[in-house]
Parts: sequence; C-alpha cells; structure tokens
Amino acid sequence: MRKKEQPLLVDRFQRRLSYLRVSVTDRCNLRCRYCMPPGGVPKLAHPDILAYEEIRRVIQAASSLGMNKIRLTGGEPLVRKGMVDFIRQLAELPAPLDVRMTTNGLLLADKARDLAAAGLRRVNISLDSLDSRTYEYITGLDVLPQVWRGIQTALDAGFDRIKLNCVAMKGVNDHELERFAQLSREYPLEVRFIEFMPMGQVDFWSRDRFLSAEEIQRRIEGLDRLEAVPREGDEGPARVFRLPGALGTLGFISPVSNHFCGACNRLRLTAEGKIRVCLLSDREVDIKDALRAGAGPEELAGLLRRAAAAKPQNHLLRQAETPRRAMHSIGG
Repeated sequence: MRKKEQPLLVDRFQRRLSYLRVSVTDRCNLRCRYCMPPGGVPKLAHPDILAYEEIRRVIQAASSLGMNKIRLTGGEPLVRKGMVDFIRQLAELPAPLDVRMTTNGLLLADKARDLAAAGLRRVNISLDSLDSRTYEYITGLDVLPQVWRGIQTALDAGFDRIKLNCVAMKGVNDHELERFAQLSREYPLEVRFIEFMPMGQVDFWSRDRFLSAEEIQRRIEGLDRLEAVPREGDEGPARVFRLPGALGTLGFISPVSNHFCGACNRLRLTAEGKIRVCLLSDREVDIKDALRAGAGPEELAGLLRRAAAAKPQNHLLRQAETPRRAMHSIGG
C-alpha cells in the first residue's frame, strides 16, 4: 500500500513553511562581539546536543511536510566532527533536499571540496571585515588570511552558489562597505549586507551602531548604478542588485528597518532539540524528549505542525522586544 503523504506545512497566516535551519552545535571557534558576551558562554554538555541520527529523523519528518530546503548552522557547524558524512547521509535520503550551510569560513580551506563532493550545494560565509585589525576586533582572533583561503577554496570547489554575509555596523566596519561591494566585481559571489540586530544578552548592540539597508544601499550606489536582479523562486529576503559588468551580485537584508515577516517560510531546530518558531522570538517547541522516547515520523511531524501554529505574524523588535537567546545558540 502506498504511504499516505503528509499535507504541506502552513502556519496560521497561510505562509507555507519550506525551510528548516538546523543548528548542529552551540560551539564556535570565533567569539564575535555581537554574537557572544565577552566572558563567553556555558557550553552544552555532549548528551544535551542532538545526535546526527536524531537530527536526521527531524529532517525526514520535515521533508514529509514539504520542507525541502535545509540549512546547517551552529555555532560553527564545521567544528562538529562527522559533518561531511552527515551531509552525505542527507544527500542520500529518498526525498531530494537542497542542503546548504552557513559557516565562518575558518575551516573551509580543508573541508570545502569534501563538502561539495558529499552533496552540499550552497554555502554562506560570514565575513564582517576585510581588514585584519577590524576582523580581529569583531571576532576575537587574527585569522582573516585563513578565512580568505577558505573562501578561495570554496570558489574552486564547485558549489552552486556562495554568499558572503556582512553585518554592517556604524563606526566598526562601515568604512569597508564599498570595498565589500567591489568584491562582487571580481568574484562570482553574492555579497550580502545585513542590518545589525539586537540579539540576546550581548552588550555590543547599540542604536548608534545601526545602519539601515537603505542607507547601506545608498552608500554602494555612490560607486555606480545598481541593476536590479530578478528573483528566482524562493531566494530569501535579500533585495539583489548587480554593479555593471560584475561577476557577482549584491544583496541587502533589512530585518529591522523593513522586515520581511509576511513572506517568512522558516522554522529553526536548535542544537539541544527545540523547534524555534522565529529567529527574533523566544517561542520554542521541544522535540528532543519525543525523539529520545522513540517518536515516529507522524509524531515528529505533529510537533513541527505545533511549532508552525505558534509562529507569530511578525517579530517585535520595533516594540523593543529583544530575544533572550544569543545568536550563537540559535544558528542565525
């Protein structure tokens, strides 16, 4: 008998949820000021983090509901052992998945080719400065040359698309915006500028450091006219443009000044097994207990539907509601 298919996952506001972001670890090899408090954070004990097999079961349940876009995040996902084999397992699942990753790039030089061969299709690389001193100030480590080698290796590894994510901060890295934009002329990258968001109990956030996406775009337009790039299907929240003759593109993401909640199609799985319904809301549904009690696909799908039902219509940053969790523990 043919197995009955699950209905697609739709929330209360008729948004179809097709994208699951999966945090595979809370560990990171950088200490970015906007992500972690200066003194660091307590690490989850190993038994508290979902095993790869448990994550795979959640992803299978999600794919039965039409969630076919999977992004692996951390912390830093590449610090977890076995990541290449895990991606290969996901690529071999019966339901075709579009598997992506967000990384800080520090370990990419050694792993990019293996990741691509295992089935990883797209990579987002977080990079907030092209200057070694500024990079060290933001991240806590003087490792920009290693990260840049990782980017160059990724460009040669055969990924379908590579994006650079730059969080723009006034008085920190805003003097580099034009330099970042010029990268899109030289390399087939999508360079994305993201507004600085208040996240967790991190003192680095300041309204004085905030730059709107409109302001960033205006700065970039001082280089040359920007040509709008048509969107292709579900390409996320960025407004995408191209400098004339550029090999790559430029994206502008405005979660604070002009949120895109009406088109949000995401849920998030945290490293310790919570389904987080919105990046900027602390509403979560526990799925770990069910996994460890032996829950089958139907029960796991039911918990994903419960999370979808709890998804808010929009975030409340404008009402000064700041999420308690820091970014490193959510996965972005």
